[in-house]
Amino acid sequence: MTLVYLVLHFSLQPCRSSIKLVGTYREMKGQRKNSRDRISALPQDTIEKILTLMPIRDALRTIILSRKWRYCWTTMPKLVFNDRNGNEEIDEYKFVKAIFHVLLLHSAPILEFSLFVNTEIFSEIDQIILHLLRDNNIKKFIFNISGTDSYLVPSSFFSLQGLEHLELSYCTFELPIMNRGFSRLKTLRFCPVCIANEMLFQFLTNCPIVEEFTWLINDWIDVEITEYELVELFRCLPSIQILEISRLCIKMCWEHDWRCCQKTFNNLPDIQDYLGLNLDHLKEMEIISFTNHALEIEFVKLVMAKSPVLMKALVELDICVSVDEEVKMLRDLLRIPFPRASPTANFIIKRPKNHYRYKN
Repeated sequence: MTLVYLVLHFSLQPCRSSIKLVGTYREMKGQRKNSRDRISALPQDTIEKILTLMPIRDALRTIILSRKWRYCWTTMPKLVFNDRNGNEEIDEYKFVKAIFHVLLLHSAPILEFSLFVNTEIFSEIDQIILHLLRDNNIKKFIFNISGTDSYLVPSSFFSLQGLEHLELSYCTFELPIMNRGFSRLKTLRFCPVCIANEMLFQFLTNCPIVEEFTWLINDWIDVEITEYELVELFRCLPSIQILEISRLCIKMCWEHDWRCCQKTFNNLPDIQDYLGLNLDHLKEMEIISFTNHALEIEFVKLVMAKSPVLMKALVELDICVSVDEEVKMLRDLLRIPFPRASPTANFIIKRPKNHYRYKN
């Protein structure tokens, strides 16, 4: 009897253990199933939000997550294509082929479209714009090309009448004969864009509700602009709230001798001559590569005197401005205070290395 008892004891022990293991396996299997269901049960708008935060390549790979995710990328409202993937070289033809593949399979309105390329695929870009015109739902368009030649924005681009946000870099901008502008445009960034001053003013006149305007200029393009044209720029921006500009006047000074510049500066009109100019909505202004020329100083004074709701005016000095020149500029500003329409405006001057030297 004793032996039988011992045999039964040891034979039952593994059975209890095996039953316990089976229970654990079922729990783990159930947890995996619930976890998979949680991914599939996410709302469609949440899935689209997740996908828009991913690079397009990774978004396409989510098709393996579940059946529900298989075609979610085809309804993404935001598409971003960037061939600048670190140090990895991307074949331009494969890149263009991938763009067209995504566009052809996309089945929902595209609200935001961004394209960053290092190659001159101009004819392909024209075709992409024509494709976007089919539904014409684009509200935000960002285009940046880094090449030796400038991309000429096609006339078909101006048919994207729903645009609210436009950013162009290293492009040539020419208005078609029938210039309708963009009546809904609120944010405009040219960084930089080759466009004649008169054409720019004509374009802005047909974009009446622009609230944020950025005009960045570098050595890639030559821009000559007078103080009168700067005033005309503001007249074309009646709703402007945020303004960012750089190097608008430097080219004029570099391309003339000092005597000519000095004569021009001495003949600048007084601020009171611009009685019809009012920047009633301007809240922020930023000037980059400020070289402390007299024309730039007068421009700052004009803005400060005509902006009743201005909150911040930031001036970032050019690297060519020495510390002695900066001290002299600050001394002159303190010695001869200029009128300010906004008593709460914060006027800040800083050096290029994010080090604030003056704050009043």
